[in-house]
Amino acid sequence: MEKNSQSREQEPAPAHLETGRSDPETGQRHADKGQDSLAARLTAGDREAAAELVDIYHERIYRFMRRLGHGQQLSEDLTQETFLRAWRHIGQLRDGKALEAWLYRIAGNVSKLYWRRHRIKESTSIDSVAAPSTGEAGHDVIGRSEELNRLHRAVDRLSWKLRQAIVLHYMQHLSIAEAAKAAGIRQGTFKSRLNRALNTLRRYVS
Repeated sequence: MEKNSQSREQEPAPAHLETGRSDPETGQRHADKGQDSLAARLTAGDREAAAELVDIYHERIYRFMRRLGHGQQLSEDLTQETFLRAWRHIGQLRDGKALEAWLYRIAGNVSKLYWRRHRIKESTSIDSVAAPSTGEAGHDVIGRSEELNRLHRAVDRLSWKLRQAIVLHYMQHLSIAEAAKAAGIRQGTFKSRLNRALNTLRRYVS
């Protein structure tokens, strides 16, 4: 289960943190049905479904790893490990609608295990900063880039759990319920963790 990344480093990180989801409710229902169908095929041992899982989620899991602080090649390796573990433990998936959150939970565990085994943190940012559109005035471009870099450095300083909360909800765009499942904790606990992360970020960037 392998897929090469292309042009991943070009995506700009969010200019600011925004709450909420942009997907309409009908789109979410369609996505749930798609996850149910894919999960059923996966649990039945369908290898074509395994390849489809990689096609759909490889890019998201790779970016998740990058935003948790892993370097480019390591993120590739950890993404590959995530899909291998998902295939080996697919029988543990109980709810097809929770497929995405379940996959993120595996990815989070893979990342956390790596950090535990390697105490020295890699010197990498959560994402590269792409230049804003050329329509902006020069001083606005510089100011926005500086703001983004300051935010990135602040997120880099968070503990792994707090960074995971920020990345899951604000950068991977999971709802609170989905992010809590991905983190393997209750929604109330996730909200508290997210609030601690935001408060810490405010102190870092103030």
